[in-house]
Amino acid sequence: MEVHNVELTISAVQPSQYPEGDLPEIAFVGRSNVGKSSLTNTLINRKAFARTSSQPGKTQTLNFYKVEEQVYFVDVPGYGYAKVSKKEREKWGQMIEKYLSERPQLKGVVSLVDARHAPSEEDIAMYNWLTYFNIPVLVVATKADKISRGKWNKAESVIKNSLDFEPEISDFEMFSSETKFGKTDVWDWIEARMADE
Repeated sequence: MEVHNVELTISAVQPSQYPEGDLPEIAFVGRSNVGKSSLTNTLINRKAFARTSSQPGKTQTLNFYKVEEQVYFVDVPGYGYAKVSKKEREKWGQMIEKYLSERPQLKGVVSLVDARHAPSEEDIAMYNWLTYFNIPVLVVATKADKISRGKWNKAESVIKNSLDFEPEISDFEMFSSETKFGKTDVWDWIEARMADE
């Protein structure tokens, strides 16, 4: 998709604040600092539309970005950041779980992991949770430019084995916001989900 028009529609903390209408929604989940904002900015051809925060764990709302009047990108708070209180984390967890499990407009989830490392316990828990609810998921391994091309297959294998990857409802893509590698394939996946009734 050629993107010219993007707007932040709302930052929501509860269902009554979610956008009305039936535009498809694609959620982006991942650890703080895994590169969610960088991926979003690459997809929408902006340098800093989705804010990259110097303080991990700062996004505490579900941010709905309307893209070309055709789809919402939903930025979900990053997980795994220790400085946030346990109570706050539980509150986020409930908000995220409610959105992901109950929102009919949600057509798929882009789950980000760091290509350089095996997925964390939180990454694995999130993936298991998404597949349990049969939500189509695209696992995107970010920062792929930080490892040599010859090691990509090994990195993919480590990630898939750790996640117990389920190819029936999951796809996988290496991605780099530096080189834009993977951008087209991620968009292809999103557009296929948008077309799903």
